[in-house]
Amino acid sequence: MALNVIKISPVRPATPSLSPVILPLTFFDLLWLHLVPTNRVIFYKLTESSSSRDSFHSAILPKLERSLSLVLAHFLPLSGHLNWDPQAPKPHILISPHDAVSLTVAETDADFSKNSTKGIRPRKELRALVPELPVSSYSSPVMTLQITLFPSQGFCMGLSLHHAVADGKTVVKFLKSWAHICKHGAAPRDFDLPMVLDRTVVNVPAELEAKISRDKASVARSVSLHPAAEETDDLVKLTLELSHEDVEKLRERARRESTRSDLPHLSTFVVTYAYVLACVVKARGGEEEEDRLVPFMYVADFRQRLHPPVPVNYFGNCVLPINFYGYKATTFSGKDGFVNGVEILGDSIRGLSSRGAEESLWELYEEGLKWAEPGTPKVIVAGSNRFGIYGSDFGWGRPVNTENTSLTRNILFTMSERRDEIGGVEIGMCLKRCETDVFVSLFRNGL
Repeated sequence: MALNVIKISPVRPATPSLSPVILPLTFFDLLWLHLVPTNRVIFYKLTESSSSRDSFHSAILPKLERSLSLVLAHFLPLSGHLNWDPQAPKPHILISPHDAVSLTVAETDADFSKNSTKGIRPRKELRALVPELPVSSYSSPVMTLQITLFPSQGFCMGLSLHHAVADGKTVVKFLKSWAHICKHGAAPRDFDLPMVLDRTVVNVPAELEAKISRDKASVARSVSLHPAAEETDDLVKLTLELSHEDVEKLRERARRESTRSDLPHLSTFVVTYAYVLACVVKARGGEEEEDRLVPFMYVADFRQRLHPPVPVNYFGNCVLPINFYGYKATTFSGKDGFVNGVEILGDSIRGLSSRGAEESLWELYEEGLKWAEPGTPKVIVAGSNRFGIYGSDFGWGRPVNTENTSLTRNILFTMSERRDEIGGVEIGMCLKRCETDVFVSLFRNGL
């Protein structure tokens, strides 16, 4: 139940400029222009006394609002709008002096423990905790927020953000900065705030910038989003975990099963993705579907791959989708499925490091324009086990759970660090109920 919608403006200088700021989208931003919004929920457990209605509205909510206003001054584009004038060659972010972020304050009598569990539950239970992002054809707010109180239990923070404005690393930096200001009253020194908004620090060939602008404009001069997957009763959200010991077992298994002497670096990301990929393929098809194509994708951070490198405190997207379209289900469904995935992903990451950035950008962008067979879902990973999202402590302890709840027509799974163990991984997925039992069984018994 929504109680109120508050507009939170960034703290401005004593003599603020009355002129709007216009930030053009870069090549990396345009890649994600029509993708479904980034949706995230973060659950915080409170004591019974601090989560009473009176205590929440008199102490906790004002502190969250004030710190949000302070942090937005360091992340100004989040209070702006993404616009595309039909006469302009490409979209831009418009930051006006009186912009504000919409913050919905809500309350629910639902069970906090049930909603914040890391197990399996209907996805619809999470949907009400995420605010809508009101996108029109030519304009969209960059971000909307929602704080939902579970009286005498805790609260949930929900976020919806247009992906063309910021990638996962930028979003997590915003959340951790907001948390630090709320808890300590000042921004974290090691984050080098405010964020860098200068687009010239992203050194991409001008011809490539022009090409992607033409490609997007030729379809539609619009910031509207691709339709999300239909919200149905048979969709469930599940969170599974790999302990540090499990990850080490997967590394040893890859070394044992591979026949190659030049096995790529067995990072936690590579062995986890390969394991999830093999489990998904096995769970979704029988022998008659072994010849079906299995497209899949990960994203590569190009901040340190460009010349010169992009500043660590740059605001925006700087990741590129790395697509695979030519592999069949049989590659991952047999006894060598896991190690095949390890070698394919590991070789790809190693190849990025060995090629020049400009060559990689052109080749990988062209590869991404290919399409798999219509209706073929792509396995996509979002997030990272290196972001440190569980470090978002606003003063009431670390989150008990946090999840990406974006719903796409592909098979999206998310990866983050485990809350209570260094070296472990959390995997979040949304599957049809009929697929869930098979996938979970494969995941838990395949180690």
